[in-house]
Amino acid sequence: SRELPLTASGSRECCALVVCAAMGRKKVGGPRGPMPPMPPSPLGGPSGPVGWSGEDPDEDLGALGVPLSAVVKVWCVHSTPNFSLPWQRRRQERSSGSGFCISNDASRRVVLTNAHCVEWHAQVKLQRRGSDVKFLAKVLSVGWECDLAVLTVEDDEFWDGLDVVQLSQKIPHLEDAVLCVGFPVGGDTISVSSGVISRIEVTTYTQASAELLGIQIDAAINSGNSGGPAFNEQGECVGVAFQSMGAEEAENIGYVIPCAVVMHFLTDLLVHGKYTGFPTLGVENQTMENATLRESLGMGPKQKGILVSRVQPTAAAAKVLKVGDVLLAFEGEQIGNDGTVRFRKHERVMYTWLVAQKFYGEKAQMTVLRDGKTLELTIDDFNPEASLVPIHLFAKPRPGPSYFIVGGLVFMALSESYLESEFSHEWERKAPAEMVKWATQDHAEFPDQELVVLSQILAHELTMGYERLENVRLLTVGEDSVRNLRHAMELCSACTSGFLRLGVQHNMKLTLKAEAAHGATAEVLVKHGIPAACSPDLCASSDTAAEAAAAA
Repeated sequence: SRELPLTASGSRECCALVVCAAMGRKKVGGPRGPMPPMPPSPLGGPSGPVGWSGEDPDEDLGALGVPLSAVVKVWCVHSTPNFSLPWQRRRQERSSGSGFCISNDASRRVVLTNAHCVEWHAQVKLQRRGSDVKFLAKVLSVGWECDLAVLTVEDDEFWDGLDVVQLSQKIPHLEDAVLCVGFPVGGDTISVSSGVISRIEVTTYTQASAELLGIQIDAAINSGNSGGPAFNEQGECVGVAFQSMGAEEAENIGYVIPCAVVMHFLTDLLVHGKYTGFPTLGVENQTMENATLRESLGMGPKQKGILVSRVQPTAAAAKVLKVGDVLLAFEGEQIGNDGTVRFRKHERVMYTWLVAQKFYGEKAQMTVLRDGKTLELTIDDFNPEASLVPIHLFAKPRPGPSYFIVGGLVFMALSESYLESEFSHEWERKAPAEMVKWATQDHAEFPDQELVVLSQILAHELTMGYERLENVRLLTVGEDSVRNLRHAMELCSACTSGFLRLGVQHNMKLTLKAEAAHGATAEVLVKHGIPAACSPDLCASSDTAAEAAAAA
């Protein structure tokens, strides 16, 4: 379900300093009052805090058994696009989170943090514990589905003597002690909180609604803890803090990204040279807990599995799976009638975790029951399925919203970021029913399919009478069906005479004189202070096409 009480530490709106119950990066800024004067020393010596002129000789943080000096504070300036006015950006925001060093070799120097701590970053700085210096950092790669990012700093001074955190190779057990370290709300210095492992299961990562393995803990974690390590009693990192449940729903429920997910992310970077993601089968299924249902499909008394009720057309599994198949096993692991697989003794997790551990480009073996016969099927090449309404726009060559304008008509590709901008965080309740259905239920029929919407109509005499046709889907230009935003722009540009006829949802028509519409575009841009008639990605492709046509 998409409506979870979880708050990804990634929503800056949810990370206010005191109100926020969800952990994550915390907002920074605002005036700070003067420090109170220090009381005189009771021993008659110089006043001031212990260790004012040096290190506190009584400090024995080594007893904690964890490398606190490896944990750093992440400062970020965010420049988020305006998804309703895509030629603009919102006011810059500043936030802070946590991170930690996982490699300090001369050939590879890496700090790990959460993806949402650096989303839409304009500037990232890292600050070591006990230092007053902030170092400019570079974002090397980001995994949005797993909410992880790797950073580096070019200045050698930052890495001098910086400890390295060891990642645990094992998934912890229930009731194992855990120590969370980071820079949360409530102060500027490092914070340590302890708790235990409460639950291990597949959970929703709110940053991109991905279903991956997660660890639930009861340690006190708050805004700003995002990206900080969670240590076990051996001083090894068992995961990365990243989200928590709101205080209105429950108390002391936080979530940690296990090292199994972290290692998949890092291995992906090493093998492919970039982040490619966590595979999914791209199917919808029904549990088989009803005995009569199992009998009707020819399942034996000892056979277990789940019924395939829908297959996404662009998914890799679409080549081998069919609606009505019973998925019995994946990679030799039997799937239960409730969709779970054996994880450890007395523990089960959703079968999707088995799929997520694969890498794109790999093969996968499945056992299915089809028409009463058991078949062994192979996915030869895992590939990402196309998203009809993308959850985020970071995977694009030019991240951010795309648009084009003709005669005052503003066209955009539908995305969840756009829906959130137009209808708030509660867009699933407030947006038109058709849009909610497209975003939550429909799937792309072909790889480059996009839903093009007429987002708004800028005031001009040509568009008088069409003012109410906003936030409607563009279906056709002339006699041609629209495949995606670029295709729609090409169709509009190719219509240079006669009438520009646009078909939108609900069988409504919008017609302009083509020559007048193209001529009015420049006037509209000047009148409304818009820098270009299309986003950089579309303008670049348009210029390339024009150059090729001129050369021919």
